[in-house]
Amino acid sequence: MNDSTTAGSPRPVKPVSGMMTGRSVFLTVFPSVMLPMFLAVVDQTIVATALPAIAANLGEIKRASWVVVSYLIAATIAAPVYGRFGDTFGRRRMMLIALTIFIAASVMCALAPSVELLTATRVLQGLGGGGLMTLSQALVGEAIPPRQRGRYQGYLAAVAVSSNTFGPVAGGYLTETMGWPSIFLVNVPIGLVAIALVYRMQSLSDNPAQDTDESGTFDSTGLFLFASFIATIILSLEQIQHMDSEAIGTVAALVALGVISLILLWRHEKRTAFPLLPISLLKQPTVWRSDALAACHGAALVSLITFLPIYLRAVHGASPGQIGLLMVPLTVGIGIGSMITGRIVSRTGCTMIIPFYGLIVVTSFLLFLAIWAPHLSIRELPWIFGVNALFMGTVMGVVQVTVQAAAGPRMLGAAAATVQFSRSVGAAFGTAVVAAVLFSVLEVTDRAIAAQFGTIVQQGPDAMLNLAPEHQAVMRSVIGNAFRAAFVAIAGFSGLGIWLAWWVPLRRV
Repeated sequence: MNDSTTAGSPRPVKPVSGMMTGRSVFLTVFPSVMLPMFLAVVDQTIVATALPAIAANLGEIKRASWVVVSYLIAATIAAPVYGRFGDTFGRRRMMLIALTIFIAASVMCALAPSVELLTATRVLQGLGGGGLMTLSQALVGEAIPPRQRGRYQGYLAAVAVSSNTFGPVAGGYLTETMGWPSIFLVNVPIGLVAIALVYRMQSLSDNPAQDTDESGTFDSTGLFLFASFIATIILSLEQIQHMDSEAIGTVAALVALGVISLILLWRHEKRTAFPLLPISLLKQPTVWRSDALAACHGAALVSLITFLPIYLRAVHGASPGQIGLLMVPLTVGIGIGSMITGRIVSRTGCTMIIPFYGLIVVTSFLLFLAIWAPHLSIRELPWIFGVNALFMGTVMGVVQVTVQAAAGPRMLGAAAATVQFSRSVGAAFGTAVVAAVLFSVLEVTDRAIAAQFGTIVQQGPDAMLNLAPEHQAVMRSVIGNAFRAAFVAIAGFSGLGIWLAWWVPLRRV
């Protein structure tokens, strides 16, 4: 491994004419892309805490999870579409369209009278939200010279991670004080401010397709096959999390359909003149390895954020309020790590060397936690996760800068989209795998405790008050061991990320 670009790898791109420079760029660019990204990320998590209230009000509790899954599927499918349209018709223009769809769908979600209609409007909301993050990343690449992008990608990574943790807290507060429709209506004023900020932002690509014949062509067949692949894979991963033996046939059928769709998609995209997915871009080692690194990071981070509150509740008996406070070091740590990494990239031009060493620390901490967890108190855990989070923040900003540098100015939207849907699929896959490990270990160790696990998570220590002290100790030990296995699984994803970071050819921008 060295810090120079290897032979045959893409050369660092030079700043294109019109790119913004100077300190004033922060006030012009960052607010314009920060709010759309905040809306896109927070809406993936803010609904989770409101699901019980939604199910109680609208009924159909068995279908409540579709409110979350439908948004994830639609947003993942929409990401490459916005990337393609942004490169063709202008990224600022497409951002305004995405924000308009997102705001209108948010109002419809708040007014939905049934779970079925809420799910349908969440699909529409996802079709708007899928463009917000992709276009935010691409607008930074469009307006900022390559060497300075690291700083802004660090800021955006901090916004994304903070939004992920802020979502459940805000969702719980709004649902409790103003009812579940408020979690959707709050998007309206924020979205209108975002529209005003994006509208004032100068775009360098409002008419990028004037001299090409791409503007009249769209790969509808590719979109259908891509949608089939994403929908079936995410649905199969959602089914796997339930660990229901009766769902094995459904999962197998969904996976088979997803694999067939992927094969047909790949063959079609290689033959079409203007593909939805940039196959030529994805063939570059710098791009596909960086995207795979984004998927591994998404798997590790999202599964950690998902299961850490459950661990604190079930093993340490923390209350919901305590869990919120205990999660703060994780959120703050990733934000600080992302910003520090961005500044290092801007000053030195180094890219993959930073997440390579950062993920070594992350993996070491997770393995330490898996081994030493029974000996750690609840007061020590936040510090461990806070330090770990600093190094987890070294990844996403570097991945975006690297992929955009490899893609060049004409394919910034497509490049940003590949990172976004790689991270989304990785997050869904990682959460499903960690859930499978956790519940499998519980089931194999003690089926009775596995059956009581849901009650323990809901009620905390109160669920075990009527049990003998020795039985309580056994339950805590069994559940703790299952979580230790889950931490090893999360470490596996970050460990794979180390290998990928080592082999990315592009080292400098």
